[in-house]
Amino acid sequence: MSENCNHKCSDCNEKCESRDMRANLREGSSVKKVIGIVSGKGGVGKSLVTSLLACKMNKLGFKTAILDADITGPSIPESFGLGDKRASGGENYLAPVVTDSGIQLMSMNFLLPNENDPVIWRGPVIGGAVKQFWTDVAWKDVDYMFVDMPPGTGDVPLTVFQSLPVDGIIVVSSPQQLVRVIVEKAVKMANMMNIPILGLIENMSYVQCPKCDEKIYVFGKSNIEKIGESFNIPVLARLPMRPETSYAVDSGDIESLEVSELQEAAEVIKKL
Repeated sequence: MSENCNHKCSDCNEKCESRDMRANLREGSSVKKVIGIVSGKGGVGKSLVTSLLACKMNKLGFKTAILDADITGPSIPESFGLGDKRASGGENYLAPVVTDSGIQLMSMNFLLPNENDPVIWRGPVIGGAVKQFWTDVAWKDVDYMFVDMPPGTGDVPLTVFQSLPVDGIIVVSSPQQLVRVIVEKAVKMANMMNIPILGLIENMSYVQCPKCDEKIYVFGKSNIEKIGESFNIPVLARLPMRPETSYAVDSGDIESLEVSELQEAAEVIKKL
């Protein structure tokens, strides 16, 4: 760091260890903790887990928000029955869309003329949009913000890790055999970016028979516990496949769900 450093990294070309690339919230916004929800591949239910965690913490009395960073494939609005809503705001800010229970949301779908319109943008533009969801949205007294990341380790996760003050990430996986590779990619990226890993959540873990309560492992027996041990990461939850979950999401009523399996994850989040 130069002797004449003014700590304005955006105007500086020097390379130093203290360089801070994080973006600032707009004046008047408040977000206490930021948790990234990530996965090494798509189709594992990452957006579902993001929504359920926001609902869980909201029901525990905390003010929660979801920043939908999956710009080209947003699904958060539909889960909350807000697919037809559009964001409002002023000249220099956007107001989040608020759910029935008070969860603050911002998603690309709230800004499109039609929710089915595709977003055909290159990586840097997508990353810029995610950054603006942090800097230009009037987030009000948020205790826990959950960032729904797109799958993989590309531009958007890099933008979020560099630009937002991420307090930790939760890695979402499924029981398939490729899960170790999926988890390892996400874990390695987090370690390279010095982001704490709060734990693993396995989605679609099993189906429970409604008559005898037997657990049926549709995708085979899970090895998530061994994977967690190998990376020294706790398994926070194993979520079953339930018809009521699918129905609630499809009908935009995800806030009505009670998911007891997420209690341990909630306790970990509260300790941040």
